[in-house]
Amino acid sequence: MIQKKIVEKTKIHKGAGHRKRLRQRFLESGLSGFLDYEVVELLLTLNTPRKDCKQSAKELLRRFKSLPGVCEADSAELARVNGVGPANIFGIKLIKEVADRYLEKKLIDKKFVRNSKDLKDYLNHFISHKNREVFIGIFLNAKNRVITSEILFKGSLTSSSVYPREVIAKAIENRAAGLIFAHNHPSGDSSPSREDISITKRLVSACRHVGIMVHEHVITGEDVFYSFADNGFIEKFNREFEKEHAQ
Repeated sequence: MIQKKIVEKTKIHKGAGHRKRLRQRFLESGLSGFLDYEVVELLLTLNTPRKDCKQSAKELLRRFKSLPGVCEADSAELARVNGVGPANIFGIKLIKEVADRYLEKKLIDKKFVRNSKDLKDYLNHFISHKNREVFIGIFLNAKNRVITSEILFKGSLTSSSVYPREVIAKAIENRAAGLIFAHNHPSGDSSPSREDISITKRLVSACRHVGIMVHEHVITGEDVFYSFADNGFIEKFNREFEKEHAQ
């Protein structure tokens, strides 16, 4: 019994020294040089006094494949990992939500054309690694500055699951003059499907009917982006709209 207590105290002492070194590394150079499991370990130590968190962190990475996968994981699934309790889950979810809010606020009042990096950073963090499709709208004022962003639809995108009238209602509610759309492909392939192209055309047309311009639709994959504007679709759909309504 005495020997067991000595071993446990030794483990606690070593664990305390390890986490102190992790935190010192972070304070000196941020997350530069950290492996993903070390980032997760650092998160776990915030709400785990004394206990070594390395094995739990490695198990989280093994089970959920990546750091974004850990952050996006369901709370019940996180709890299945040995050593991960409610306080740890709270910390992981809080950090994720704070990061989402931070990146969203960086976009607010920015002119999106001049801040494509902020836009891609936001989309890459916010929707690229989700395990189900989400469709978001970024609402712009008359000067093309970002007013706000919002998840509009969830689940596999089909022509019957995306409702232009709801998009227009949200745009009017936000007093938006323009819109950027974005959605993710959980498969990692950002190539547009026939359905994606059809939905984009319908949204461009519907928004033009009420004087709202669609500037872009971005599909995110595994750190890869597909731009409907860069590939000529937005301009094409606007020309088709103007031609149809010029007659």
